[in-house]
Amino acid sequence: MSDTENRTFDWFTPRRFGLLLALLVFASFPQVILGLQTFVARDYGFFAYPLAHFQKDCFWHGQIPLWDPYNNCGIPFLAQWNTMPLYPPSLIYLLLPLTWSLSFFCLLHLWFGGFGMYWLARKWTGNNFSGAFAGTAFAFSGMTLNLLMWPSHMATWGWMPWVVLAVESAWREGGRKMFIAAICAALQMLAGGPEIIFFTWLVLLVLWMQQIIKNEFPRNKFWRFSVLVFLVTAMCAIQLFPFLDLVANSQRQSGYADLRWSMPGHGWVNYLLPMAFGHAQTEGIFFQDGQYWTSSYYLGLGTLWLALLAVWKSRDRRVWLLTALAVFAVVFALGGNTPVFPALRKALPQLGSVTYPVKYLLLVTFIAPLLAAFALARLQQQNIQKQTVALGSVLFLLLGVIIFWACRSLASPNDVHALLLNGFSRAVCLIITGAMLFFLVTKSESKFFSVAPLILVAIAWLDVLTHEPAQNPTVPPNIYQLNLAREQLAMNPQPELGGSRAMVSPKAFMDFIQLALRDPKNNFLTKRLGYCANCNLLDATPKVDGFFSLTPRVNNDFISDIYGTTNDFPHLEDFMGVSQITAPDQIYKWQARSNFMPLVTAGQKPIFLDEIGTLQIVESKDFDGGKMVFLPLEAKPLVTVTNQTDAHVISSKFGTQSVEIEAEASAPSLVVVAQTFYHNWVASVDGQKTPVLRANYGFQAIQIPQGKHLVRLVYQDHAFELGAMFSIVAWLGCLIGIFAVRPVPKSPQP
Repeated sequence: MSDTENRTFDWFTPRRFGLLLALLVFASFPQVILGLQTFVARDYGFFAYPLAHFQKDCFWHGQIPLWDPYNNCGIPFLAQWNTMPLYPPSLIYLLLPLTWSLSFFCLLHLWFGGFGMYWLARKWTGNNFSGAFAGTAFAFSGMTLNLLMWPSHMATWGWMPWVVLAVESAWREGGRKMFIAAICAALQMLAGGPEIIFFTWLVLLVLWMQQIIKNEFPRNKFWRFSVLVFLVTAMCAIQLFPFLDLVANSQRQSGYADLRWSMPGHGWVNYLLPMAFGHAQTEGIFFQDGQYWTSSYYLGLGTLWLALLAVWKSRDRRVWLLTALAVFAVVFALGGNTPVFPALRKALPQLGSVTYPVKYLLLVTFIAPLLAAFALARLQQQNIQKQTVALGSVLFLLLGVIIFWACRSLASPNDVHALLLNGFSRAVCLIITGAMLFFLVTKSESKFFSVAPLILVAIAWLDVLTHEPAQNPTVPPNIYQLNLAREQLAMNPQPELGGSRAMVSPKAFMDFIQLALRDPKNNFLTKRLGYCANCNLLDATPKVDGFFSLTPRVNNDFISDIYGTTNDFPHLEDFMGVSQITAPDQIYKWQARSNFMPLVTAGQKPIFLDEIGTLQIVESKDFDGGKMVFLPLEAKPLVTVTNQTDAHVISSKFGTQSVEIEAEASAPSLVVVAQTFYHNWVASVDGQKTPVLRANYGFQAIQIPQGKHLVRLVYQDHAFELGAMFSIVAWLGCLIGIFAVRPVPKSPQP
C-alpha cells in the first residue's frame, strides 16, 4: 500500500472520528441539542418522558421508585427494568432540565454506540477507515434512529458494540480486562432493553464457541466466559431479581407471546427502497403496511453493497459467523410469513419472549456495518474491482425493478410521486457510493482519492438521514409543561393521589389508537388532555389504566376486560374511585361521576369465591363494593369476620409507596383498599404485622380487631433488597479488581 493510501485510510484516528461523528449527530438534530426542540414521537412522548419525570420526582424526594401509584391503580415501577431506575447515566436527565436532557441522553448514546462500533470494527479489521464507516453506518441506520424514541433501548443499543469488544478481549486476555468487561456488560444490562441484551450475548456466545473450536485462545481458559456471565448477573441482581419476580407474577407467563408485526414477506425490498409498500401515518412517520414496531430498518445502500461484497469475497471466519447470524435473524423476523419460526417456537417456547418478530432485524443492523468494514479492508488489500462493479450493477437494476413493482401497487398519484422521488434519491446515493468505491478499488493516484473515504462516510450518513420522512419529528419543549392538562381541564372534583382517579373510557381508549394527526404537536397535546398512556404522570393525576410492558396478572385481567369491550362497569368504577371519565363526545374532555367511593372503605361482608367467579361478579351490575368484598378461597382461614360490620375510616394518607389508615370498628372488620394487589405490600395494625388479602380479584384488604387502629401498608421489595446485597459485593469486587490486578503483558507481535 502506497504512502498516499496509508495517509488516506489512517486519517480516521479515534479522536478525529469521534469528533466527526459528533458533528454528524449535531447536523442531524441541531434543534434538539440546542434545546430549541425536543423529541415527541410515539413512545417517547407517551411512555418514556412521563416515566422519566416520575423517576426524577422520586429522585429529588429521596425515594427509590419502587412503585407507581398513579397508573393501573398502582403498579411496580423499578421492576419494569426498561424504566432505567438503576442505570447510572440516568443522572444526566435526573440532574439536568428534563425537556432537554432526556433527548440529549438519547443522542449521546447514539454517538456512543457509533464510536463503540468504530473501535470494534477497527480491532477486527485493523483499519481506521473500515472502523469509521462501520461506526457511521451503525449510528445512522433506520433501526437505530427508530430506537431514539426509547431511551432504555437506545442506551442498551449504544453499549452493544462496547460489550462485544470488551467481553471478547476479556476471554482472550483475562486479567484486568475481565473486570472492565463485566462493568461494561453490567451497564448495558442495567439500561434495560432485554431483546438487545439477548442479541448481544447471542453474538458473544457464537464467537466464543467458534474461537474455542479453532483454538484461538488457550482451552484451559474457557472458564473466563462463564465467570463473566456470573459477575454480570451478580452486579445486576439488584435489577434482575425484582424483574424476574414481576415476570413470574405478570401477564407474560408461560405461553405469552405477541407475534404481531413480523417483517412482511416482501419486506426485503425496503433494504433497497425504504418507502415501498407503506404509508406515512401518525405524526407523518412512514411505516410498512402491517408492521408498526419500527419505522425503518434501512441500512443505507452503501452499507448493504459492502456487506454483500464481504459475504461474497471475504474468507474471514467472523464474516461467515456474522452472515449465518444475519440469515437466522431475517428468517425469524419474517415470523408467521414462513413456517420456520412458528415451528421452532413450538419446540422452544422461550423464543416467544421476543415480542414482535421484526425485532430480530436488530441483529442484521448490528452485523451489516461489521461486514461492510471487512469488505472495505479487503478493498485495500486485493483487487476485486470486477466483483464490486458487478454487485453494484445488480443492486442498481434491482432497485429499478422494485420501483416499477411498487408503483404498480399504488393508486394515488401523490403516493406514486413520493415513491419515485424516494427511488430516484436512492439511485443517486448508489451512484455516488459507486463512484467513491471506484476510486478506492482502482487505487487512483488522483488527489480525489484522498477525499473519497470521507465522501463515502458522508454519503452513508446522508442516505439514511433522507431515506424517508423524519422518523423523529420534534416539537417545542413547552408541550411537556407540568400540570398543563390539569390547568386546562379544571376538573371538579380533581383526581388526587389517595382521593380519586380519572378513567379513560373504553371508547376513548380505542379512539386514541385510531387517532392519527399529522402534526406531532397537536397529536400529542390532544392525547395528553385525554390522559392517553402515561401522560397523567405529568399532572400527578391517578388513573385506572397505564402503558407498561409488564403488569401484575390480577391487574391485567380486569383492565383487559374493561378495555376489551365497550360495556360499562359502573359499580367497579365506583369501587375504584373513578371521579372523572372521558366525555362521550370528545376524547380530550371529561365529565364528573358522583357515585365514586373513597379509595379506602371498611365493614364489608366477606364472600369467598374462586378467581373466575370473583371476576364475573366484580364486573357485573350486582357488585356493591361498599357492602361486600370478595376474597379467594385460600384466605378463609385468615379471616374471622363473617358479616357486614359497623366500621368506618377516620382518615387515610397515600404516599408513593405507603398508605396510612386510621379506622374504627365495633367488631373485627375488614378494611378494603382500592389499590392493586401485589405480594410486596406488607401491612401492620398498630405495629403488628398482618396479612394483606387479595380483595375483589385484584385489590387489597386487611382485617382489623375491634376498636380504633392505625393500619400501615408499606411496599417492601425483598427481591430488590436481596439483589442489592449481591450487587454491592460484586461491584466492589470488580472495582477493587481493576486496581489490584496488574495488566497482562502483551506477547510480542510477529
